[in-house]
Amino acid sequence: MPFNGEKQCVGEDQPSDSDSSRFSESMASLSDSECSRQSFTSDSSSKSSSPASTSPPRVVTFDEVMAAARNLSNMTLAHEIAVNENFQLKQEALPENSLASRVKHIVHQAFWDVLESELNAEPPEYEHAIKLFEEIREILLSFLTPGGNRLRNQICEVLDTDLIRQQAEHSAVDIQGLANYVITTMGKLCAPVRDDDIRELKATSNIVEVLRQIFHVLDLMKMDMVNFTIRSLRPHLQRQLVDYERTKFQEILEETPSALDQTTEWIKESVNEELLSLSETALTPGAENSSKPSLSPTLVLNNSYLKLLHWDYQKKELPETLMTDGARLQELTEKLNQLKIIACLSLITNNMVGALTEGLPELANRLKRISAVLLEGMNKETFNLKEVLNSIGVQTCVEVNKALVERDLSILNAEAQANLIGQFSSIEEEDNPIWSLIDKRIQLYMKSLLCLPSPQKCMPPVPGGLAVIQQELEVLGSQYANIVNLNKQVYGPFYANILRKLLFGEEAMGKADASSSN
Repeated sequence: MPFNGEKQCVGEDQPSDSDSSRFSESMASLSDSECSRQSFTSDSSSKSSSPASTSPPRVVTFDEVMAAARNLSNMTLAHEIAVNENFQLKQEALPENSLASRVKHIVHQAFWDVLESELNAEPPEYEHAIKLFEEIREILLSFLTPGGNRLRNQICEVLDTDLIRQQAEHSAVDIQGLANYVITTMGKLCAPVRDDDIRELKATSNIVEVLRQIFHVLDLMKMDMVNFTIRSLRPHLQRQLVDYERTKFQEILEETPSALDQTTEWIKESVNEELLSLSETALTPGAENSSKPSLSPTLVLNNSYLKLLHWDYQKKELPETLMTDGARLQELTEKLNQLKIIACLSLITNNMVGALTEGLPELANRLKRISAVLLEGMNKETFNLKEVLNSIGVQTCVEVNKALVERDLSILNAEAQANLIGQFSSIEEEDNPIWSLIDKRIQLYMKSLLCLPSPQKCMPPVPGGLAVIQQELEVLGSQYANIVNLNKQVYGPFYANILRKLLFGEEAMGKADASSSN
């Protein structure tokens, strides 16, 4: 299963081959070496998904906006359940000492105080308690499977509120006995994780506190049941995810025609960069002159995905087609930035004292662990990177000197230590050559992952200078490739339409519309 934080091969645990082939079919007319204007005249998705529609903008009603919001919410939830093995629902806890928390506590306490006074009255008043047992009965019945008729009949018979009311009228009702039956039934239905809660319920003697805790444990059991249902649905969602997401997004696009604006700008930026690069290449002496530069749609799309590794997730809005993976991409980018700094520090250390510490793999691992610990939280606004880099430099000098002493060698002099610390601190500076070098090599590695066929079973070689972070880089690379490959499968038809418009203009889109209408 992708995105579970474990190392895995690229393309593993992706949707079926039939799903991945659909993206290939959508992009067939966008092949690198055989793309032609004529090949872009066939539409790969419904006409309404085309970003090149020439019809005037229409007014979107409130109902359409709400329908699009519901579709987006459902699509996001389904995507999260399918790709995130750790996804589960949790009870919302109010902040301690907050106004809402205090109000809730006061209201609940007042309710239970009233119930206690009614049960202690002479004669006792049972109406509120009977209503509680009626609610408990409905909750217990909701836990049963369709085949649990025997237990269903038993619950309905024991917690028959009409019978309980008749018993209460004759002062013959056994509230404690009913509570004990409820606790025993809960023990049969609950997950093993709730066994301790059931034991605590059995040990409680105060009837009001018992009822209060019964509702608390029932709330926990409800959440357990919801999460069990989510785990049961996950394999089915994973098999249907591509078709489901594509259908839902198509519905969103029909309700909100501007739902691809950010995506179009995202791809357009890569198109412009590639055109500029080709123009500069054409002006190079000795380059072959062609009448018109030819762009590779696949290369354009892959470069668009690579931009996500430098995305400012706090200030810049993500393309609409990637919003369901926004949190995962942001977390991946933050981890990748930390690995970049560790690789830079390792490269500087090897260049300056590598000859002295050669043959000491434990030293490199120790320095890596120190750097990783000190760089935790580096993406927070309050994080002082320059100060931390200076601290890492000082600690590195200490560890290197310790290793040199153990080998009966002279420690680093003050000038060498100052130079090492200074180079560490300069990593954060703009256009730092070491940072630029490591960044380009990581980009090259990630790009090579995107160029591999989807069912790839092994990782590509890691570029030089990245050996110290190879294991972590392969894990992140696998996660990144899984995100991209799934995104291509889902939104391939929409990307194909956008690329037709951007690469071949309105004329090709007009031919595509005409051919589809014929």
